[in-house]
Amino acid sequence: MPRFNCKVCGREKYIKPSHVKENAGKYCSQKCNAASQKNGRMFACYICGKETYKSLRDQTRSKSGKFFCGKSCQTIWRNSVYVGEGHTNWKGGMASYRDILRRAKAVPICKRCKIEDPRTLTAHHKDRNRQNNSISNLIWLCHNCHYLVHHYKSETKDFLVPVA
Repeated sequence: MPRFNCKVCGREKYIKPSHVKENAGKYCSQKCNAASQKNGRMFACYICGKETYKSLRDQTRSKSGKFFCGKSCQTIWRNSVYVGEGHTNWKGGMASYRDILRRAKAVPICKRCKIEDPRTLTAHHKDRNRQNNSISNLIWLCHNCHYLVHHYKSETKDFLVPVA
């Protein structure tokens, strides 16, 4: 009766004579066969410390060199790193136009088409100077009207600050 030792766990198992001729029978189970094909290694999660397996492909794709057990830990890390000046859309801390309008209690209605849906409203600078955040320079516009005002001169005339 031919017997062999598993290449992964070392357990001694029976092997069919036909498998011996085919040079098969290296593993005692499908689980050991799958384990032998893994080429990565275990890493500790950067946030919680939980051990997690990462393949070579996952290791080379990591831009930060940090590894996480799942999306929740990755999100915690990203939200701590990519805020403020680390965020790609950072413009020097001047992007709080909507908050300025809300604090001034400006009625959230598009000044052009009168739409009231707050999900579609954005703040518009009348003089197109993002540094000028005075309440007299800011108005509410929906995304569609905001695009029109910025891209068509005929739509801009009603929303410009008069030059003195």
